[in-house]
Amino acid sequence: MTDAQSRDSGTPDLLREEVRLLGAVLGDVIREAGGQDLYDRIEAVRRASVAYHRDGADTRDASELERLLAGLSSEQAVGLTHGFAVFSLLANVAEDREARRRAREAEGHRAAPDDRQDTPEAALAWLSGDGADRKAVIDILARGLISPVLTAHPSEVRRKSVLDRIAALSALLDGRGEGQGPGPALRRQVFLLWATRLVRTSGLVVQDEIDTVVSFLEQVFLEAVPEHLNAWRTRLNAPELKPFLTVGSWVGGDRDGNPNVDASVMEAAFRTQTRAALGAYLESVHALGAELSLSDALIDPGPALMALSDTSGDTSPHREGEPFRRALSHIYARLAADYRSKVGSPPPRPAGFAAEPYGRPEPFIADLKVLRDSLLATDARAFTDDALSRLIDRVEAFGFHLAVLDMRQNADVHERVVADLFRVAGVADDYDTRDEAGRMALLRAELASRRPLFVPGAPDYAEETLKERAILMAAADAIGTFGPDAIRTYIVSKTESPSDLLEVYLVLKEVGLFDPQRPETCPIQAVPLFETITDLQAAPATLRALMAEPAPLALARARSVQEVMIGYSDSNKDGSYLTSTWELNHASRALRDVAREAGVGLQLFHGRGGAVGRGGGSSFSGVVAQPRGTVEGRIRVTEQGEVIANKYGEPGVARRNLDALTSGVILASLRRESGEGPAERHGALISRLSEASMQAYRALVYETDGFIDYFRAATPISELSELKIGSRPASRSASTRIEDLRAIPWVFSWSQSRVMLPGWFGFGSALATLDDAEVDTLKGLVGDWPFLTTLIQNMEMVMAKSDMAVARRYASLVPDRALADDIHGRIAAEWQLTHDAVMRLTGQTSLLERQPELARLIQLRLPYIEPLNHVQVELIRRRRAGDDDPAVREGILVALNGIAAGLRNSG
Repeated sequence: MTDAQSRDSGTPDLLREEVRLLGAVLGDVIREAGGQDLYDRIEAVRRASVAYHRDGADTRDASELERLLAGLSSEQAVGLTHGFAVFSLLANVAEDREARRRAREAEGHRAAPDDRQDTPEAALAWLSGDGADRKAVIDILARGLISPVLTAHPSEVRRKSVLDRIAALSALLDGRGEGQGPGPALRRQVFLLWATRLVRTSGLVVQDEIDTVVSFLEQVFLEAVPEHLNAWRTRLNAPELKPFLTVGSWVGGDRDGNPNVDASVMEAAFRTQTRAALGAYLESVHALGAELSLSDALIDPGPALMALSDTSGDTSPHREGEPFRRALSHIYARLAADYRSKVGSPPPRPAGFAAEPYGRPEPFIADLKVLRDSLLATDARAFTDDALSRLIDRVEAFGFHLAVLDMRQNADVHERVVADLFRVAGVADDYDTRDEAGRMALLRAELASRRPLFVPGAPDYAEETLKERAILMAAADAIGTFGPDAIRTYIVSKTESPSDLLEVYLVLKEVGLFDPQRPETCPIQAVPLFETITDLQAAPATLRALMAEPAPLALARARSVQEVMIGYSDSNKDGSYLTSTWELNHASRALRDVAREAGVGLQLFHGRGGAVGRGGGSSFSGVVAQPRGTVEGRIRVTEQGEVIANKYGEPGVARRNLDALTSGVILASLRRESGEGPAERHGALISRLSEASMQAYRALVYETDGFIDYFRAATPISELSELKIGSRPASRSASTRIEDLRAIPWVFSWSQSRVMLPGWFGFGSALATLDDAEVDTLKGLVGDWPFLTTLIQNMEMVMAKSDMAVARRYASLVPDRALADDIHGRIAAEWQLTHDAVMRLTGQTSLLERQPELARLIQLRLPYIEPLNHVQVELIRRRRAGDDDPAVREGILVALNGIAAGLRNSG
């Protein structure tokens, strides 16, 4: 693999050298472990793949590639796919290190005000040039909320063991000097990665997903969030700035479509999170006890610390005259008691004596602040930013529960549960058949009464009702144990009307979380999730009707905001990338206005995925592109699957991504625009473009006879279900309709076949409907309007990763050749039309011409992804023809893994 650099001549020298080094080491490992024959075969396939890419499918090179692949035994195919998949992982390691190098070089360099890079320095410089001062930034962050929310959506194909091996290799490379040759340690790490199984042999359960998310929280966020906060305090000279970034999680609270999440799972999620949080705090307190050996004979600790020390219960003579250590012994003992009571087992390092638990984090923080105030009074410069200050920041940001857990369920489930409650209680037998007015009348009446509906011991409740009640009781217990920050949000999927939200408050009332006499005290806010195009278009009317109800309005005013979640995935699957993006923008502006009418703020929760077809792309650009007035310092964003490891795999990388997110928020909140914005001035034009895009997209996806057959044959959708990357089903039902397929496998499958259809299809046809003057208007907006700029850049990225020649090989899997030629031909024609449209709007001569670094990085990966595509097609062909050799299945899954890892944002 050492000569596999045919398309990366423009990459930075260090990156190119590091990829070459890792490739050379892997080549040696393959020769040693797999044999010279395997190595030679890998090189032959790689060369044929490069020729196929360069010359097209109708040449002798295509025949040579097909000959090589057809001649592979199943075992040889597995070895080949494993080799290319491992190299994709190694190339990613080198790429990530190059990104970190560039970020380090950028630190400390003040960008020009018009640069708008995703760094704090650039953002603050641009804001200063726009007239926003430091105080305005501080005010936004002081009242703001920035929250990445980690989900278990199944798009991470890499096993945790593989991620661990990658982390170890990356750490080793970080410790080496630049330009060093291979050594035994490097060879050992590459060999360990090569010898590690890439695909899972058994499916995940929810506890696996809990453990994975908590590992990121524990190993990365607990360190990165306080460092991120302290860095912003330093930049803004605002030492009193409180934590404004909160990490959320869906794992253990998201039941939508996942029957495996129940009350016991939610309890396990909190138990696992608490074990990590309290374990980390205990270690910090223990380390402080070793460090703070100050003697009261040499310093004056002050009366507050002496009181805490004197009442500590620590009678050890070894700590006589050491008030800080005595106080910390007391703090440790109390925290250890919390660990035992909340986790259900003793802490790893027991306390020296028994003490009462804190119960909540507030008194723990108060005790820590007594120590900090004493140290500051002794020597303020020495202890302004120390381990104790970081611990206080950590506890204020994470509490005892570590992450805020969201609840999510489908509106259809609530409808059935409420109907069941009404039926058994004798209130109404026809709730589920009533119209919206009839349902609202019943819900209002019951929400005004403290009388519970649930009848203990009644024998005829549906199992679903009992399961939902149990998880709500677990939520009530969690809030009672950890406080109101443990669970703050209840997301309602498939929201279509205000009754969908009132049903949530009704079931919360049943477990004591909603008080009809004081609705504003409810610790959980019902949040509508608008996902499809139709839902997004109806969203403003639904929110307006909800805000007309006294209880939800009272709670929103008490919080100052009503949260609304908007979904990128289903709206894209429903109507095309352009239409989804525009309808999200349009709905956000309309929802902002409805919230203002109600006298509350709007807090948008963006349901973004990893792939562009699911809202992916640069988080910074995505936030900056939000309509004015829709951020105002507050935003929540889902992070999931492969994105979590890529963006938050280590503290330094996490800090840079958190900085980018924060920079985007302050820019979106404070940028000044006079008069109408581009969305208002040119909204009619974009709406017509959106409508044309949706028509072209739906004409192919929903109105073409045989399209579903083409999709299921020309992509690895059926094989994807065997990859075992999540705990929930791929489809919402047994139906084969696209409408019932989840967005992740929809996008993932098109990524694997290198079509990337959800990220661009329809745009070219849409632009073709405009006249020259209208196109010129759009050309003038590209680069000046963040919405349009980001949209074009994201399309360019996915189109650069697509390949219609490779897609043609997948189309050859379709049994009906006429159908295959017709649909692939239409897709390829639209790709060319969209490519030309992008070139016309941007004035470029090639995709990503103005993003050369990204273009080079993508080109660096392709020589190692494309052979996997070709082998995957061959193995799928064999399996679908009846070859049940387990090695064939293994090769397909390894190829799925390697392609996804190489593309990096496939789901």
